[in-house]
Amino acid sequence: MVKNKEVKLFYMSSTLISAIGMAIIWMIDWKAGVVAILILLLLFSCFFLFTRKRYQDIKKLSDYLASVYSGQPTMDIRDNVEGELSILKNDIYKVTLTLSEQSMLLKKDKLYLAETLSNISHQLRTPLTSMFVMADLLNSPSLPQDKREEFLVNIMNQLNRIEWLVTSLLKLSKIDVHSVAFKKEIVSVKKMLNKALEPLLIPMELKNQQLSISCDENLFVTVDENWTIESILNVIKNGIEHTPVGGEISISCKETPLYTQIIIADSGEGISPEDAPHIFERFYKGKNAGPDSIGIGLAMSKTILQSQGYDIVMESQLGIGTKFIIKFFKQII
Repeated sequence: MVKNKEVKLFYMSSTLISAIGMAIIWMIDWKAGVVAILILLLLFSCFFLFTRKRYQDIKKLSDYLASVYSGQPTMDIRDNVEGELSILKNDIYKVTLTLSEQSMLLKKDKLYLAETLSNISHQLRTPLTSMFVMADLLNSPSLPQDKREEFLVNIMNQLNRIEWLVTSLLKLSKIDVHSVAFKKEIVSVKKMLNKALEPLLIPMELKNQQLSISCDENLFVTVDENWTIESILNVIKNGIEHTPVGGEISISCKETPLYTQIIIADSGEGISPEDAPHIFERFYKGKNAGPDSIGIGLAMSKTILQSQGYDIVMESQLGIGTKFIIKFFKQII
């Protein structure tokens, strides 16, 4: 405490002024001088105790700031009272708490990145290994022509799968870093459904699946058309993949005072209660997932919709089918 130049200067100047004052009072009346000395000693004692307590509080704050580097997340502010030190303590608490939360978020981001890279590596390793094996077999001059054509078709399929994965991940990464500017366009719901169905009609025909659509031509929503079509396409594609040959895909639209919804239902095997909470997680593959499933289509659909302020929910019953409900909320003025 006495090492502080300001405190030291204050003590020296106060002592000098007090000494001069006491000398003058002593010369006027020695009894008054004695009283003045006692009062002065009491004042100096009170000031010393108060200053020492203040320095102790400041040292606690200093020690706390030093301990933040070792991982101490918060301090106890229940003993705060009115005063500038309490204000400083509150401000330090807020700053360190914010830094602690940011540190936790950074750790979560690192773990998420590590898991994502691991999942991407796993998704790429399988088709690449398969293509290496088939490419090696293609070098054999004794390989029959029909097998050669089969391997070439398989390699093309694997390349298409890798291309879709990379393209989807790039799209998701753009959305994650908020580099996508979603447009606000008034679009016909029926028009979006037709565009989303165009590339899926042949797969449905190959599986002899029945398609039924019930949607009013005069139903409109405010969305980014291209991104929303991609979101709807992924949901319908998921239904096609999990619906058996001869099954049914039904799409219906409904308008309520709060939102416009698209209901996409299939007659597939359904989703188990264990898989249901994770169905929109990236790279998650449920028990009924196909061998070529990557687990990213539904995650991308939800990300696209939520980035525009909309939502998608899932309802499913084992052995009966699955229903996805896309909700386009209306703006309330």
